[in-house]
Amino acid sequence: MTVTQDLSFVSLITNASVLVQLVMALLLVVSLMSWTYIFSKLFAIRSARVQTDEFEHAFWSGGNLQSLYQRGSQRAGALERIFQAGMSEYIKAKASYANLSVIDSGALLDGARRAMRASYQREMDGLESHLAFLASVGSVSPYVGLFGTVWGIMNAFRGLANVQQATLAAVAPGIAEALIATAIGLFAAIPAVVAYNRYSHDIDRLAIRFESFIEEFSNVLQRQSR
Repeated sequence: MTVTQDLSFVSLITNASVLVQLVMALLLVVSLMSWTYIFSKLFAIRSARVQTDEFEHAFWSGGNLQSLYQRGSQRAGALERIFQAGMSEYIKAKASYANLSVIDSGALLDGARRAMRASYQREMDGLESHLAFLASVGSVSPYVGLFGTVWGIMNAFRGLANVQQATLAAVAPGIAEALIATAIGLFAAIPAVVAYNRYSHDIDRLAIRFESFIEEFSNVLQRQSR
């Protein structure tokens, strides 16, 4: 068998020690999960952005709030669900004051605002799901791969104890096997870090839009309650 064949990628993995193989398998599973979350989060954030744009356009087009509230569907986006939560609480509170001569506009607005804030927290929790996993993969995977590399290099140098003449050819396969663990760790970590930073930025921008809408819609309800 030639040296090139001995140092092929598949051969290095199959000839690695059991512990290094377990480290590689763990990193591959984590990388697969990371890529699954990366793509699912990509589609979720893109959908949330499109739905937010559509609802903001409908809301600020000057239509009736009651008709906008009643058009709600199961495919409503995050911002529309926040609006529905606030509008629903406002309608219920206003109905409770129907028999009173004086309406406490402050209580109406506080109830609607609390409902929107609660809905906002739920939406943000959904958007931020799995981001912690990506952050953990990005920070821990290189060290897990490094652990496999250190263990593999230890085994490679321990093997030299049974060799009368230590040469680079004798130790090279063992070191190459160990370094693959670090390479796989980086392969898992780099996309996770890039995705985490990008998605955190996108979610922060959506959060700013949601919070701005809550304040603006509260002003609209305040004008209507007078």
